[in-house]
Amino acid sequence: MVTEIDIGLADGRTLHGYHRGDGGRVAVVWHHGTPNIGAPPEPLFAAADRLGVRWVGYDRPGYGGSTPNPGRNVASAADDVAAVADALGIDRFAVMGHSGGGPHALACAARLPERVFAAVSIAGLAPLDADGLDWFAGMGEAGTAGLRAALDGRAAKERFEASADGEPDFVDADWAALTGEWSWFGSVVGPALQAGPAPLVDDDLAFVDPWGFDPAEVRAPAHFLHGGRDRVVPSSHGAWLAARCPAGELQVSPDEGHISVLAGAASALEWLRAHAG
Repeated sequence: MVTEIDIGLADGRTLHGYHRGDGGRVAVVWHHGTPNIGAPPEPLFAAADRLGVRWVGYDRPGYGGSTPNPGRNVASAADDVAAVADALGIDRFAVMGHSGGGPHALACAARLPERVFAAVSIAGLAPLDADGLDWFAGMGEAGTAGLRAALDGRAAKERFEASADGEPDFVDADWAALTGEWSWFGSVVGPALQAGPAPLVDDDLAFVDPWGFDPAEVRAPAHFLHGGRDRVVPSSHGAWLAARCPAGELQVSPDEGHISVLAGAASALEWLRAHAG
């Protein structure tokens, strides 16, 4: 059973959080993609139960039940996650993020080194200023257009989202995954967009602006899982991040895309559990 909570912050905002599992388990904070709400990933519940993992999640500002925080950067996720963990009485935890959640998971590992013992980023973006990385190379048409609009500022991005109607840059393996257990995404994408695209705009602006931290600051063990056929976030992003993080390691699944790569998420959860000590 997933329990939902609202957490009041000192700045007057509210964060809407989720947790599943008792306090005796190892806590893993889930960082949702763009655009999703933060409910923990149901397809991984069985693996979590087997491993003794307690899921924690939250809606990033503007999504679901969380108050918007316009102008937020990626690093701001660390303070929000610390508040959620404090409210639940959790001191030490791991982080796992998919897609747009990957950078936010890394932010927590960088900014909360005394609390985050390991991090997993699945199909996550690298920063735009990544040295030596051709950031848009291999990215599909829809993703490229949306992120280039963000580079032109908030007004341009809002105009783009108001008229955007194309399909995401998924490969056949992604569409197949979405007809199976990862059809779960239907339950977290719709609610994320009920109030409009504003939080998606905030996410994309944060991705193309300075993140507020360097992935090289992530000292905890960090596992990067990426699909070799991913056209939403090319695997070159995961390779750059794994090389940048001092304890980073890369796993590329050659035949998988942006969603189908989640077939390896249960193994990544096992990796996190093994680093709990």
